[in-house]
Amino acid sequence: MKNVILGIDIGTSSIKAMLLDVNQGVVAVRSKAYDVDIPKPDYAEQEPKMWWQSLVEVLNWLRTHYKSAYESIAAVGYSGQMHGLVMIDKNLVPVRPAIIWLDQRTKKQITDINNILTESEMGDVFRNRVSSGFAFPSLLWVKDMEPHVFSKIKYVMCPKDYIRLMMTGEVGVEVVDASSTGIFSTAKRDWAWEIIERFHLPKEIFPKVHESCDIAGTISNLCAKETGLSAGIPVIYGTGDQPAQSIGNGVVESGTLISNIGTGGQISAFIDAPLYDKKMRTNTFCHAMRGGYTIYGATLCSGMSLNWIKNKVLHVENYDVVNSAAAAVNAGADGLIYLPYLSGERTPHMDSNAKGMFFGLKLRHGQEHFLRAVMEGVIYGLKDCLEILKELGIDASTMIASGGGAMSEVWLQIQADILEKEIYASTVKEQACLGSCILAAVGAGVLPSLKEGVRRFVTMGDKVYTPNADNREVYAKTYACYKELYGRTKDLM
Repeated sequence: MKNVILGIDIGTSSIKAMLLDVNQGVVAVRSKAYDVDIPKPDYAEQEPKMWWQSLVEVLNWLRTHYKSAYESIAAVGYSGQMHGLVMIDKNLVPVRPAIIWLDQRTKKQITDINNILTESEMGDVFRNRVSSGFAFPSLLWVKDMEPHVFSKIKYVMCPKDYIRLMMTGEVGVEVVDASSTGIFSTAKRDWAWEIIERFHLPKEIFPKVHESCDIAGTISNLCAKETGLSAGIPVIYGTGDQPAQSIGNGVVESGTLISNIGTGGQISAFIDAPLYDKKMRTNTFCHAMRGGYTIYGATLCSGMSLNWIKNKVLHVENYDVVNSAAAAVNAGADGLIYLPYLSGERTPHMDSNAKGMFFGLKLRHGQEHFLRAVMEGVIYGLKDCLEILKELGIDASTMIASGGGAMSEVWLQIQADILEKEIYASTVKEQACLGSCILAAVGAGVLPSLKEGVRRFVTMGDKVYTPNADNREVYAKTYACYKELYGRTKDLM
C-alpha cells in the first residue's frame, strides 16, 4: 500500500515540496527560490509558468534522490500564497503574468469599490475590507487598463490553483483562496454573485468552489511525463498558506494563537464561525477544515523587511551574522524604531500609501542597531494585530511561532518579550508543506482526520521562549512611540 504524501507550497519567494511518510514522518523537503517581478513602481508580478518550471525541477530532484518514497506517493496536496490573481484563456494558458498579493497598483479600483460598496456591505458579505493585492481589485484593473487581455479570460484562479491545473488538467478553486480574493461570500462559502453582477464581471470566469480537502482530480498523463509521478494519483484542491501553516503547527481548534513571519506576517487564530472586526482591520477567511474559519491581522513586510535590509542596504553576508549582530544590542535598539511599511500596510491601517521609516537616529547607531530595530519593528506590527484580536475576545497565554522568523532564536525571544507570550516553535520548519500533506492524506482517506495527522506529525521544540520582565518597560515605551509615528506622519505619506 502506498503511504507517502506529496505536499507542495507555492510561496512568494520559493516553491517547496515535501514527501511525508504517514507511518514514519518527513522523508525529504526540497525548494527552489525565485524572485518577484517589479516591472513598475507598485507592481508585483510572477509568471505562472515560472512556478511550474520550478516545481518540475524540484520534483525531479526528489524523484532522483528519494526514488522509493517518490514511487510510493498516495496523494498530492497544496498550499499557496493567497490573494493573487491568475487568469487563463480558453486553452488554459495564462493571458498575462499573475498579479500577486504584494501588488499596490489598484488605488483607483479600491476607491471605486469603496464608492460602490458600503463598509457594512463588505463586512456582511466579504468579512473583510478589500485591499490592494486582492484578486478582486486586480481583476478590475485588468478590465480598466488591459481590456484586450480581459477579453481573453476564460477563468480566474489563485496561484496554487494554476499548479493543480497543470498537474490534473482540471479547473477549480477552493474556499480558502477564493475567500481571500475579496469577492467572496465568506459565511456562505461561495462567490459573492450579486456583487460580481454589480461590477459587471462575467459570472462564467469564476470556477465552481469546493472544500479544501475534496478530491480535485488525478495526476494526468502529461504531468506524469514531466515529473515522473504516477498517472492516476488522487489530488486534493488544497488550501491557502495561512490555514496550511495552522494545520502544520497543530492548530485545528480554537485556543491557540500563531505568529507567522514569512514574506509577510500574521497573528492568527482558528474560529468555528465567521467572526470579523467591525472596523475592518483584520481578515476573516474560510479555513481548510470544513465549516471552519481563520481570523488574523496581516502585515505586508515582515520577513521581507529583514531580507531587504540584509541584502539591499547593509549587504550582510548571512543570517548568522544578522542574528549575532541583533543579539548584541539591548532591547529597544537604543531608541531606534522601524516602521515596516515598505509596501503599504494592512492591519491595522489598511493603507496602501503607508511608508516605512527609521526614527530616532543618533550617531551611536550602527549596523547592529538597524538589524535589531527591523526585527523589533516587525514584531511591533504583529503586536498591533494581536491587540485587535484581543478586542474581539480572542487571546491565549501561549503562541506558536511559524515561518522563517521561527528559525532565529533572537527573533523568537523578541516575540516573547514584545507580545508578552510564551513562544513555542515546531520541530518541522516547513509547516505549510506539512499542513498540505496532512490535508491531502485526510482528503484521500489515508488518514482518518486532521487531528490524527496533527497528533502524529506535529511536535514542539524543547525550548520555550518566555517574556523577559526586564525588557517589558523598554518595549512598552518604544511600542507606544511606534504607534504614534504612523498617525503623526500619515498626511506626509
